[in-house]
Amino acid sequence: MFKDNVSAPHFIAADSNNERKAGRKTLLLQAYRLMCLAKNMSEIYEANRSVCKYVHSTARGHEAIQIATGLQLHPWDYVSPYYRDDSMLLAMAFTPYELMLQLLAKGEDAFSGGRSYYSHPNSRRTDRPVIPHQSSATGMQVIPTTGMAQGIQYLETIQADLLPHGPDGELPVVLCSLGDGSVTEGEVSEALQFAVLKQLPIIYLVQDNDWGISVTAAEARTMDAYEYAAGFKGLERMRVDGSDFEESYEAMAHAMEYVRTERKPILVHAKVPLLGHHTSGVRKEWYRPAADLAKHAQDDPIIKLRQLLLSLKVEESTLVAIEAATQEEVAVDFENATRAAEPSVATVSDHVFAPTPVVTEKGTRTPADGKKVVMVDAALHAVEEIMQQYPEAIFFGQDVGRRLGGVFREAATLADKFGDHRVYNTAIQEAYIIGATAGLSAVGVKPIVEVQFADYIYPGFNQLVTEISKSCYLSEGKFPVQTLIRVPIGAYGGGGPYHSGSIESTLLSIKGIKVVYPSNAADMKGLLKAAFLDPNPVVMLEHKGLYWSKVPGTQDAMTIEPAADYILPLGKGRVVLPAHPKDTQRGNTLCIITYGMGVYWAQAAAKAFPGNIEIIDLRSLFPLDEELIYTTVKKHGKCLILTEEQLNNSFAQALAGRIQRACFQLLDAPVFTLGALDLPAVPLNTELERAMLPNPEKVQAAIKELLAY
Repeated sequence: MFKDNVSAPHFIAADSNNERKAGRKTLLLQAYRLMCLAKNMSEIYEANRSVCKYVHSTARGHEAIQIATGLQLHPWDYVSPYYRDDSMLLAMAFTPYELMLQLLAKGEDAFSGGRSYYSHPNSRRTDRPVIPHQSSATGMQVIPTTGMAQGIQYLETIQADLLPHGPDGELPVVLCSLGDGSVTEGEVSEALQFAVLKQLPIIYLVQDNDWGISVTAAEARTMDAYEYAAGFKGLERMRVDGSDFEESYEAMAHAMEYVRTERKPILVHAKVPLLGHHTSGVRKEWYRPAADLAKHAQDDPIIKLRQLLLSLKVEESTLVAIEAATQEEVAVDFENATRAAEPSVATVSDHVFAPTPVVTEKGTRTPADGKKVVMVDAALHAVEEIMQQYPEAIFFGQDVGRRLGGVFREAATLADKFGDHRVYNTAIQEAYIIGATAGLSAVGVKPIVEVQFADYIYPGFNQLVTEISKSCYLSEGKFPVQTLIRVPIGAYGGGGPYHSGSIESTLLSIKGIKVVYPSNAADMKGLLKAAFLDPNPVVMLEHKGLYWSKVPGTQDAMTIEPAADYILPLGKGRVVLPAHPKDTQRGNTLCIITYGMGVYWAQAAAKAFPGNIEIIDLRSLFPLDEELIYTTVKKHGKCLILTEEQLNNSFAQALAGRIQRACFQLLDAPVFTLGALDLPAVPLNTELERAMLPNPEKVQAAIKELLAY
């Protein structure tokens, strides 16, 4: 549809039309004013380096394409700028003062309250495009932004009221801005693949200045983004001189019209000079030769636009007046921003999570006419009930679609009941599966996704840490990520080194996510409902050895299925087995704190010590029921923490330390911990697997030793 290089703007052709000529000049003068603002901002930051102490980048050299883009975005659109896009933000009507408050990390910074870098915006203002939380990891925003387009497409499909549109019914576009150097990221490939596969309404605007910090394009890649895009069948593409405002404006007009009407993806490759520093902390003179700086200076967008305006008979005095006015505006705004108050330290812990509506246990856990179900069916029924009640809910992941319904049959029949637009397979793309949920959540879609095995979650960790976990905090609560990530976990029956791992300690090191781990069908259903309703990211760990109660001794994982209205709040443990009060009075008892398969090892071992053992199932690892834990430990004075994980540096050991600090005066023995051997992986051979893992006999030996204190 598009040529390699965009032709001259259509509004130039009608010079005989006075109205068009006037409109053209008005637009060009508007762009010139914005370029002057951006240039003056860059210069005042450079002149006040001691004041502008936090690292920042500016748009110098990229102004033309950014302004051409920002001027054409509407309040019903969605956009993810990147860290150099301050000119785009100016074109979207954000003021220099607003941007400077973030530059200086001031308390009135409307984006992050002083928590994030310059030009890392997020906004839900009704008069601007929606901008979700922006990270600094280059290229990482491409997956969440593609997730926004995925969500917009779904809202269109179901004709949801959540779908925004213009006054004449115009549909939204999603715009993702990134640098050419970041296109080499594997996660960018995952996003482009999904966008063309599903034909999503998204524009990828790639700004190519030939540099990736000190790495040249020739050193880093064999092709630019335009050439790379040719490999994605169905991805429209376009080249543009991003230093030429008129050409850039026309290119973006074409791209936006294409996506707004055709609802298909396009990549725009804009060649731009880099006139500023990479960042304030990485100076251009450190690594760029004078000849390179001079070459880039020849394409300065503001010089080009000034020359064009003069050729169109705009008086130089008009341009001088714009230059003076913008310089004064920037100076005043900078002075006011420097005087603005610092953030209150009392706010430092605000907005880690958005408030959850589920704070008490509700509904019927054990219906009178209920039937026992295995855990996998309880989860399946919970998802089905959710999807019946919430049309904005979707479920996707590897092999969960119609043909198989999950490798554990945990999604069986769902695609048949709700359609392939709501329940579907993805490629082997853990980063996309996890990261897309940030974008889906931003547009109001409620995703449930699955990573096929816990061992496979690591490719998605970048998105979980960089994009999802920080979003609520760094956006001051504007963009919590509502996502439920289901993860089959654990070892049994020779699953081997890549299908048996435990990952809870790694997950729990991430701040800003919640982690639950049910051990029976009733808890599975209640926690899954609560996790879905929670506006924050929740990872649900589901022991695959408990799914069907096939492991000897795990029949109690089958329970009466709770009613559809049953909800179990996160952060509430339960007493699985109480100790006998008389034995507790005599000081002959201990408590076992555990979860998952550990519940069944503990129950089996406790049979050798009737009345002496109290077992607590945590059910939720974060938030954690500390009140129940500490009360129980203080009651018995002796505690064993039991986990399936390798023990060294684990969650179990960290919990032991917290218990000893909180309960030290009432402890009669050190807090014991028991877990798997500290091996790099679970061996395939079942005898080796058994030797590595805890079991009732090992638990029994630990109990005997602890009771002897």
